[in-house]
Amino acid sequence: MASHFDLVIIGSGAGGATLAQRLAPTGKSILILERGEHLPREAENWSSKAVFLQNRYRTKEQWLDRKGHRFTPNTHYWVGGNTTFYGAALFRLRARDFEETRHAGGVSPAWPIRLADLAPYYAEAERLWQVHGQRGVDPTENGDEPPYAYPAVRNDPGVDRLKMHWESQGWRPFSLPLAVRLDEDHPVTSACIKCRTCGGYPCLLRAKCDARTVAIEPLLNLPNVTLLTGRKAIRLETDGPGRSVTEVVCQTAQGEERWSGDIVAVAAGAAPTAALLLASAGPGHENGLANGSDQVGRNYMFHTSSAMVSMTEAPANVVFPKTLAVNDFYWGDPRGGFDMPMGQIQMLEFMTGQTLEGEVSDWLPKAALPLLSPLANAAADRLLSMLVMSEDLPLADNRVRLGPNGQIILDYQFNNLEGHERLVKTLRASLEGFVDHAHPVSQHHFQIDSLLPLYGTAHQNGTTRFGTDPKSSVLDPWCKAHELDNLYVVDTSFFVSAAAVNPTLTTVANAMRVGDHLIERLGAKIPAAASAT
Repeated sequence: MASHFDLVIIGSGAGGATLAQRLAPTGKSILILERGEHLPREAENWSSKAVFLQNRYRTKEQWLDRKGHRFTPNTHYWVGGNTTFYGAALFRLRARDFEETRHAGGVSPAWPIRLADLAPYYAEAERLWQVHGQRGVDPTENGDEPPYAYPAVRNDPGVDRLKMHWESQGWRPFSLPLAVRLDEDHPVTSACIKCRTCGGYPCLLRAKCDARTVAIEPLLNLPNVTLLTGRKAIRLETDGPGRSVTEVVCQTAQGEERWSGDIVAVAAGAAPTAALLLASAGPGHENGLANGSDQVGRNYMFHTSSAMVSMTEAPANVVFPKTLAVNDFYWGDPRGGFDMPMGQIQMLEFMTGQTLEGEVSDWLPKAALPLLSPLANAAADRLLSMLVMSEDLPLADNRVRLGPNGQIILDYQFNNLEGHERLVKTLRASLEGFVDHAHPVSQHHFQIDSLLPLYGTAHQNGTTRFGTDPKSSVLDPWCKAHELDNLYVVDTSFFVSAAAVNPTLTTVANAMRVGDHLIERLGAKIPAAASAT
């Protein structure tokens, strides 16, 4: 096998897989280096015990928090990356998310691009990833979005009752946009069966649209695309002047390997991508590769999230609850009294006792676990779970650093909590008269010293943000490193702000945008037959 390619991509998640998919029709030689393996299809894919208690698919890698305590990140290294385990909610960023926005805890900075730059790619990504939804019902939409190609997923009866309960309070709940291969009008032939093992699980039926099934697997038989698993990139080496990446050094079970490409794109995940660049310090890049701005690893963000686990007095009559969201409080409280962003509410997946226990057991203080015992042991058909998700602001001191042995250190403190706490209280109050018991499981209600926050690394972003000023950003608006001629980053690392919606669709749309830029840069062409499909 040749060791040089037109394009080398590190990571096969949403960003890396989409970039490969975008350039594959050009015939350019593409190498995808993935540290994980192909996920096995096995009965354990659907086992809450295997997935949430035994952590069968989760990394065994240990990171350190700001106080030096070890924890296991909620990260999965497989072909397709974390999307194989995601909840399939695909949101566009709102128009105001791209602009400077004042929060109670500080300022969310403006992006170097606007919604109009991503809008056509959002539309294409929604079609490709088969997003089911309904336009005109989300109060934060721009208003000019094209209709979804696939109808909204129907609510189970229990979720419909909750929807009507919220509507009676003046709320405007809407259908959560979901990327699933579902045909509710023809259930016999539908790939998705709306089972209880969706978010957090790999889909045994391959009915969840993720990077593995949408982008990677269609490329596996192409002669110009090579996917190599079990290759962890540990260092990028440059030429003498330090202007171009000349080799990607990988760690494998057989020893060290080296690969080269005209273009190198990193998409390993926000924390691992930053760690790779920091570990690649060398002549001209003594502070880490592409780090003349000292911004690599800084501005680490993930969503401030709280789960509201509620118990209905009677069985909830819910099998597939993740079909509803609320954005009424996204930019502030419509009732008055708080005119800054609060965040989003969305339904979570079906929660068994084992699911709930596994989600919180590795970060919640042991003394607090008895508080959840009544819920964890309750009949699963009486549980409804909701997620309150608020924006985490980019702070320079919230950062990824490297320990003496190269171990990832996540130096992070919570911020911008006022709007989030208001929304948690608002949600809890809204459930009065609907549920028998509601328990907020909030990641910041306890001292976070050695504890992994709930969903703590699932939405990680911001560690190599893009911008027009090389002094305050790592990447240019096309996601090329300011300081290198051939290095790009296409995972969530490029985000300037986290917004308060799931990041996957934006990652896919941006990788498409960067892909078109690279097609032009490489002087490549897509055959008419391929562009028409």
